[in-house]
Amino acid sequence: MSVGTGALGTMLLLAMPLLLTALVIGLLVGIFQAATQINEMTLSFIPKLVGMAVTMVVAGPWMLKVIVSYTRELIESIPSMIR
Repeated sequence: MSVGTGALGTMLLLAMPLLLTALVIGLLVGIFQAATQINEMTLSFIPKLVGMAVTMVVAGPWMLKVIVSYTRELIESIPSMIR
């Protein structure tokens, strides 16, 4: 159970920056569309794509460090799980 809990917590921690970026950009584009009455569904795609790419560049090293440390802890805990 602890392995599953740790995996879910790590997954949420890693997904949070990308999801928050998509949420904020989607909200800003939605407000812009409501203000200008432009009802184009594909208008939010490019800003979200660019924003998520920038987020990956900025948060990528941190995300990689988190997943590597979790994987290292998981592999090191294998002997204690066997007993």
